[in-house]
Amino acid sequence: MKKNKKEEKNKIEVDIKEEEEVETKETSNSKNDTQVDLKERVEELEKTNEELNDRLIRRLAEFENYKKRTDVEKSEIFKYAAESFIVKILAVHEDLQRSLTHIDDANKDALNQGLKLVAEKFTQILDEQGVKKIEAKGKQFDFEYHEALLQQPSNDFAPNTVIDEVESGYMYKDKVLKHAKVIVSQEVVENKDEIEENNSGE
Repeated sequence: MKKNKKEEKNKIEVDIKEEEEVETKETSNSKNDTQVDLKERVEELEKTNEELNDRLIRRLAEFENYKKRTDVEKSEIFKYAAESFIVKILAVHEDLQRSLTHIDDANKDALNQGLKLVAEKFTQILDEQGVKKIEAKGKQFDFEYHEALLQQPSNDFAPNTVIDEVESGYMYKDKVLKHAKVIVSQEVVENKDEIEENNSGE
């Protein structure tokens, strides 16, 4: 009876040990599988990261090249922006040069007429570019468009009216390129002695 109990006890212990070994082996295998999976995942992520870095570096290089190209193009546009205008101005310059080479007493009238035509051509070119002369004389003084050089008393004009234009002013589209330099009227103040005489006469 005792022997049977002892054998049974030993058998149970052996079974438990075997079960523990199996569990340990399974756990070990599971750990190994997990480590393998993690290692593969890390390698995969490192590879993906490397690819993304390569792409980013390529994109940055492409952007830098694009930026340089754009800067060069922009610089060229600004550098030669006035080219078409200068070509038109050169035509006027040539006309003036031709006129100057033919100056003598015999052709004063023809020269005068020629210079008028050149001036008209010049005005037309400026007009096409959006450059217009500021109308000043007879207008109310406006500091946005006029620069007052001096004021003169005047009975012929209302106070603060442009009575004469010393230098012309010009607009480029809606921007003032050059203010018109003008003389502005001011109210006439009667002589003090005359005022006193008038008052005493009354």
